[in-house]
Amino acid sequence: MGLKNHTELEPGHGRRFVAVQISWTRVELLRGAIWCMPESDPFGEHMRMDLGCLSAGPQPRDQPTSPEDQKDRIDPSTKKNWVPASKQAVTVSYFYDVTRNSYRIISVDGAKVIINSTITPNMTFTKTSQKFGQWADSRANTVFGLGFSSEQQLTKFAEKFQEVKEAAKLAREKSQEKIETSSNHSQASSVNGTDDEKASHAGPADTHLKSENDKLKIALTQSAANVKKWEIELQTLRESNARLTTALQESAASVEQWKKQFSICRDENDRLRHKIDELEEQCSEINREKEKNSQLKRRIEELESELREKETELKDLRKQSEIIPQLMSECEFVSEKLEAAERDNQNLEDKVRSLKTDVEESKYRQRHLKVELKSFLEVLDGKIDDLHDFRRGLSKLGTDN
Repeated sequence: MGLKNHTELEPGHGRRFVAVQISWTRVELLRGAIWCMPESDPFGEHMRMDLGCLSAGPQPRDQPTSPEDQKDRIDPSTKKNWVPASKQAVTVSYFYDVTRNSYRIISVDGAKVIINSTITPNMTFTKTSQKFGQWADSRANTVFGLGFSSEQQLTKFAEKFQEVKEAAKLAREKSQEKIETSSNHSQASSVNGTDDEKASHAGPADTHLKSENDKLKIALTQSAANVKKWEIELQTLRESNARLTTALQESAASVEQWKKQFSICRDENDRLRHKIDELEEQCSEINREKEKNSQLKRRIEELESELREKETELKDLRKQSEIIPQLMSECEFVSEKLEAAERDNQNLEDKVRSLKTDVEESKYRQRHLKVELKSFLEVLDGKIDDLHDFRRGLSKLGTDN
């Protein structure tokens, strides 16, 4: 498992991390979910972040970006329902800690660290369902869970987790080798230090006493100088204390004055507030009067409009009253014509009735003529038959002769 390009960044806790591209470099989750659950309380407070689809591949040399997704936290009152924890999406990334020579899974939401899990060789990523997996971090006393939108994405993340765990195992073995080497070096240096100490004790005792005496003289001189310095500082502090006392007294007097002014201002404020309330009440009354006036104006306008309409109708009626005599004469003329027409109509009706009577009589005569004609035709047919018989008899007689 080779390391590609490294990117150094400072997450905000004072420790330097190096982002390492290990096959995928970073794992970004969209439309999945992340849960953080304390081991001590598996049904306690949880954290959930809805992310997106799993994306992999070489990433640019910049810090991970966060897609827009929702993060939820379990409701501490019900221990079951999720409530939103953040409105932003997050990026889940693998990082390599140069200082501690360890691998981490880190997810940061702005200045808030969502996941900070150190991967150890004894960790195991467990698939609890087709789209969900989790691992336990004993150092953080937390169980982290990741939800994915498909089983393939969960499988990819599990494979990557296994790769990083193997890398963490190799890093631990290398660190143990370095610790053993450094412990051997420290033991050798401690042996050399013991030999030098023995050589130093072999020196003359008077030299040691002189050096101690010189040190005491220097300390005494410095002590006298420090006493003078402390006396000056004490005097300065006393003067400062006096000035502060005076300032405090002035401040107390100012506070009393400000209290009086504050009381006056508060009374004035109350008076103005009452005045404002009265003015607001007056304004409300004025507004009500204005509303009434506006309603009256609208009513007056409506009445004026109705009055104009009535005046127009009155003018029309007056014009019509002027032509009433002419209309009366025309009406009388028309009435006379109507009476004449009614008389003509009556005569015509009498003629029609007489014509109907004539028609009925004519129909009756026609029916009678038809009966007589039919009887005449029957008689005529009998006569014709008799003539035929007579003719045949004549023909027969002629033949016999």
